[in-house]
Amino acid sequence: MSSSRLYRPAAASLLSATTRRAQPAIFSGRIYGAARQAHTSSQSLGISARPRPSLRAAPRITPAVAPLGARSIFIQTETTPNPDALKFLPNHRVLPPDVPTPFIEYLNPRSTIAPPYPSPLAAQLMGVDGVTAVFYGPDFITVTKSSDANWVHIRPEIFSLITEAITAGQEIVVVGRKEGGAAEGGQEAADEDSLSYNEDDSEVVGMIKELLETRIRPAIQEDGGDIEFRGFEDGYVSLKLRGACRTCDSSTVTLKNGIEGMLMHYIEEVKGVHQVLDQEEEIAMKEFARFEEKLRAQKGPDAAPTTPGRDSLDSVPG
Repeated sequence: MSSSRLYRPAAASLLSATTRRAQPAIFSGRIYGAARQAHTSSQSLGISARPRPSLRAAPRITPAVAPLGARSIFIQTETTPNPDALKFLPNHRVLPPDVPTPFIEYLNPRSTIAPPYPSPLAAQLMGVDGVTAVFYGPDFITVTKSSDANWVHIRPEIFSLITEAITAGQEIVVVGRKEGGAAEGGQEAADEDSLSYNEDDSEVVGMIKELLETRIRPAIQEDGGDIEFRGFEDGYVSLKLRGACRTCDSSTVTLKNGIEGMLMHYIEEVKGVHQVLDQEEEIAMKEFARFEEKLRAQKGPDAAPTTPGRDSLDSVPG
């Protein structure tokens, strides 16, 4: 802004009538002419107004254009129903397109470097003190910690490792060859999607798979996990929960009140759902059952249920 267009009110009050009568044809010229004559009149009357400091327009900064091939990094973090699991969305595909399985789960450090799907990033994440499992979904990463670890301490390091891997264009999963036809212990990945169509499936099994794929799997993945179909026999569907849902205390409630109810509602041949557990999960469930029995004994027979569900410890008879 020009200093000639800024003046004190005292100088403005002394404008002559001839100055105020100046009316150029164009509006912008009229303003400029009035200001110029005001400045001239002020000088002729011996009034010198100290010009106020003017603000220069800030230079226009052109945003830097990322070089061709650079990755845009925007990682979101979401909580899950499991307080010991966090879901990270790196805004990039996590599993390679040529991997037939919809998920890969690493349960110990050794599994992260073993075939068929070693992962340098998973190896780094498992090296963080307190991390017990790493789960890869199609476009998300779920990290599970031990119950005594604190997210405040380990979350920044996890976030930094994921950011560095994505920024550097690091290959998250290295697709290797299976040796001996089975994955290394602690690395959980199916040869193919258990919910995919199989021409040998019966009509009921096909309906179960379709319902699991379209209605149930999206909700499970939203919570940082996945689900496996393990079979259908005598009216009971065998399912395996993965990722954040694998070690979640509410997994039984999810299966009984959510998945079982939906399957039985839409498919009359389904009588119920059985949860397939690993050895360590069975031990954890037994310990939890003992704890509930002890807690219920202390509260008395009139205590309110703590784990609702038809087959839970607190189911009401009759």
